[in-house]
Amino acid sequence: MAMETLFAVILPAAFGGALLVYLAGKVSGALRNLLAVLFAAAPVVLVALLHGQDVRLGYYALPFLQAELALRVDALAWFFAITVSAIDLLAVVFSLRYMQGKRGLDFYYSCMLLVNAGMLGIVFSADLISLFVCWEIMSWATYLLISYKGGKAVAAGLKYMIMSTAGSCAMLLAVASLYATCGTFDIAALGQQLSGMSPGYRLFILLMFVLAFGIKNAIVPVHVWLPDAHSEAVSPFSAVLSGVLVRMGVYGLLLVLFVMMRWASVLRLSISWPVDFHYILAWVGAITIVVPTCIALLQDDAKRLLAWHGIGQGGYMVLGIAFGTSMGIAGGVFHTLNHATYIALLFMVVGAVEYRTGGVRNLNELGGLAKRMPVSFVGGLIGISGLIGLPLTNGFVSKWLIYKTLIGEGHPFLAFAALIGTWLTILSVFKLLHNIFLGQVPQKYAGVREVPLSMQLPVAVLSLTILALGVFPGLALRPIAAVQSSLGVPAIKTTLFGVPRELGELNTINILAGVALSLAAVYGLFALGKRARRADQFDSYGAGSYVPTDRYQYSAKFYQRAYEFIGPYVRDRADDFYAWFVGKAEGLFEEVRKIYTGNVNTYAAYIVIFLTLLILLKMGGQL
Repeated sequence: MAMETLFAVILPAAFGGALLVYLAGKVSGALRNLLAVLFAAAPVVLVALLHGQDVRLGYYALPFLQAELALRVDALAWFFAITVSAIDLLAVVFSLRYMQGKRGLDFYYSCMLLVNAGMLGIVFSADLISLFVCWEIMSWATYLLISYKGGKAVAAGLKYMIMSTAGSCAMLLAVASLYATCGTFDIAALGQQLSGMSPGYRLFILLMFVLAFGIKNAIVPVHVWLPDAHSEAVSPFSAVLSGVLVRMGVYGLLLVLFVMMRWASVLRLSISWPVDFHYILAWVGAITIVVPTCIALLQDDAKRLLAWHGIGQGGYMVLGIAFGTSMGIAGGVFHTLNHATYIALLFMVVGAVEYRTGGVRNLNELGGLAKRMPVSFVGGLIGISGLIGLPLTNGFVSKWLIYKTLIGEGHPFLAFAALIGTWLTILSVFKLLHNIFLGQVPQKYAGVREVPLSMQLPVAVLSLTILALGVFPGLALRPIAAVQSSLGVPAIKTTLFGVPRELGELNTINILAGVALSLAAVYGLFALGKRARRADQFDSYGAGSYVPTDRYQYSAKFYQRAYEFIGPYVRDRADDFYAWFVGKAEGLFEEVRKIYTGNVNTYAAYIVIFLTLLILLKMGGQL
């Protein structure tokens, strides 16, 4: 009973907190900030206390539909809820100084909490009506936050909202069809009934939900809203948007594939030719890895670069989940958590640089900030290490599980596609770190210093989390094993330091020992060498080329030749297609609009013509 009471408090506190924070801002900015942090922290504590619990709570009856709206917490819901609430708390804390002095802060903090409440409502929903309502609350609050800065941000928000509305319509169509067919909105009850439906109907329902959740997860080719949204949103919200909000699509895929549709019935689905649905989904994941990551290499805007990686990393999650194996699901779900940590960290690092440089994100205008912003530099280094998947970071473990799945299931081409994604990631994030923190400092940034403590704290927490889960992956894999059991999938066997020998033995302690010995050997070699000599900022060799004035590095655009070579071939053709389609649709609608002349005589003529047509059809026996 105590746990039911605890569970019943979470969503009212989350939604009520958004309103109270807005009202408090009308009284005092300090009170608003304090309440924002408290109401962001409360779900973290309450959800943590529900660990290992399985609670269901009916909260409203709909007699006219013979349905009950309900909430539930299980292993899957708990895993996503703790991830969502923790990232949102860190983003709110980061916002305290980053957003200081900006307009509309009452609105901003209220929407941040409202987005968090919507996401928690989604993962706790036990019925499709609750899920859909919370999905729309999250979507509209997201639009408001993307559009927060005005100007181009409004266009980016509208682009997001158009895509999101298309997904919501697909979801609503599936929900209405399921109720008409099965007579219930309850997700668990639908799971029992859908397995007996015809393959064609199950495929239709699956495609509608995959479209809805795929748009939110930004998989190719329905990804086009994400780069613009990240570019225009403020950095703390970008951390939430790419870290957890987009991954509501992954949660939705898990819910539909394993709870509603049951994985065994999904495996029997194919589309007119002998290709299984899950195999097509895997190739969609592979394409989502390669193409956006290649486009990321061409970006000079730090946030657009990270936005494209956010799309590409979602492909790894889909690729792992699509095979439905114990190791594949563990890899896909673990990568969801890992991505939330390192992409949120990197957006905060870029936000810290923006904060100190007056909003500069162009990689060719920065450089040499490592000594002036050491905490941000270390955070950026750890963040890109996790994004690449270097050993001793959490990204290494989840990618290892996904690669092991692809190789074990006999799909070398999919494994190669995932590997290409990693190679391209190395190239692009090296540019990100190098152009911001390494090389020479432009004179105008000579006085830059580290960001305030409230902005350093989230960076430090996320950095330590990446390393902790990289050395002790069992901390996350054990809750993930519980998630697998709740989905009806064999739970992965795990230890605190990896997976046992029968699964391919991954032991992070051995890796840690090897890395430590290697570093000790390298340090010993340097210690035996000559002492370093401090060089002047412009005392650099440029292969015969002069160093431009106030440029941190003569090779600022050191991927320029690559741009020239691959640029013409790597374009966001999906976005080009949507732009072409919108242009044609606008032309069509403009022609249709001309029938509304505003002249009463014209409308009377339309009525006469319509009645004449009806008479002719009747005389011809057509009616």
